[in-house]
Amino acid sequence: MHVKRTATIVLVGGALAAWFAGAATSNRALPAPIIPKPAAIDASGAALATEIARLHERLRPSSTPRTPGRNLFTFRAAPVPVAVAAPRAALTEMPIPQAPPMPALKLAGVSEDPGEAGPVRQAFISGEGQLFIVKEGETVTTRYRVAKISPDVVELIDLSDNTTRRLALK
Repeated sequence: MHVKRTATIVLVGGALAAWFAGAATSNRALPAPIIPKPAAIDASGAALATEIARLHERLRPSSTPRTPGRNLFTFRAAPVPVAVAAPRAALTEMPIPQAPPMPALKLAGVSEDPGEAGPVRQAFISGEGQLFIVKEGETVTTRYRVAKISPDVVELIDLSDNTTRRLALK
């Protein structure tokens, strides 16, 4: 008897479930979905995104950079004067030998370190496109030797004619 009753309950329950499922679904057509129009801010954001992509494409290097034409770690060399050709008539005379022009040197600074025998000074001299860090007795270019370094003046001896040149801090 239990089997008959259980089969009846299952059969009636299945029929009710099918009936509710059929009532829940409908056969009518669905309305078209509502698509919202993009806001003006979205349009400007899209335009900005395309502009950013264009600029990124433009910033990509298309060629390798060339080597620099000058050394960034040296001072600018003084311009070399251009010699003007003399007329033919003047070539018959003997030219008077002149001393080479004095190089443009400038005292950039002086440092002083305490030492056992007294202060040791170094001079910072700029000229001919370089920076010279020298002590007494050392050479600056091939023309000068440092004779004396005081707190604000450096004395240089010209090796060609033994004249003294003074460079002062400004």
